[in-house]
Amino acid sequence: MGTQKKIRKAVFPVAGLGTRFLPATKASPKEMLPIVDKPLIQYAAEEAVSAGIEQLIFVTSGSKRAIEDHFDKNQELEDELKRRKKSDLLADLQRIVPQGVSCIYIRQQEALGLGDAVLTAKPVVGEEPFAVILADDLIDGAEQSCLSQMINIYENQDCSVIAVENVRQTETKKYGIIDPEQLYEGVLKINGIVEKPDPALAPSTLAVVGRYLLTPTIFTHIEKVGKGAGGEIQLTDAIARLLAEEQVLGCQFEGIRYDCGSKLGYLKATIEYALQHQNLREAFKEYLSEICHKHF
Repeated sequence: MGTQKKIRKAVFPVAGLGTRFLPATKASPKEMLPIVDKPLIQYAAEEAVSAGIEQLIFVTSGSKRAIEDHFDKNQELEDELKRRKKSDLLADLQRIVPQGVSCIYIRQQEALGLGDAVLTAKPVVGEEPFAVILADDLIDGAEQSCLSQMINIYENQDCSVIAVENVRQTETKKYGIIDPEQLYEGVLKINGIVEKPDPALAPSTLAVVGRYLLTPTIFTHIEKVGKGAGGEIQLTDAIARLLAEEQVLGCQFEGIRYDCGSKLGYLKATIEYALQHQNLREAFKEYLSEICHKHF
């Protein structure tokens, strides 16, 4: 365990087209959709930074300049906020990328799926274990963020860890589904994994959601796996191959996941986060109460 490498890098696959939110995502990436006053990608980056990640690696496409601009310094805006003495807003801007954290952007040449997006990051990740965070899955951790909970498991077990949660039987065809074996509370040994199985064939109802901690061995398997479901290179298929030579664990994280890749999930997250927002919650609660009374 003394040679265990610290997880310092997180990969954010943000090259997708966001077709479920068109026309809103025609010119702006879906990861820039705001939940109250912060874009989805910023929540994901904050989760990474709070878990000790030092390098944020964004796998982008040509139409995603807004993400780069968001994490870049905007001196003109900062100077204007200083001039107007808006110190709180200035501090919010300067916290987007904290000291000691760097951002790297790599272009994914073709939209060939999550496996390909992760492989695109290989030159930057190198021979280190790393995190993969899908900003679509906004996870409101309980005491600790989902990624921090996973890193705790990694530090104890020294192997790849994947976030999983129970879904309805009818929904297994939307997810990678694991064949689990209880190791200890909240931690499962993964005996098998299958991408988008028919409910009748699913090995369980435990679905892989958008958080992964992976050893660099995964790259070899992504390179070999070929195209799978939907004609894409599936990360799930590469993990299935990884299982043959390394232990992979499932983390049943504490917290609530909002599937912000769907309109309903996005709306739920917006309401829940507005109700937690220091400056908004009381007035918003009152408004919701009025709306419910009026419509129901």
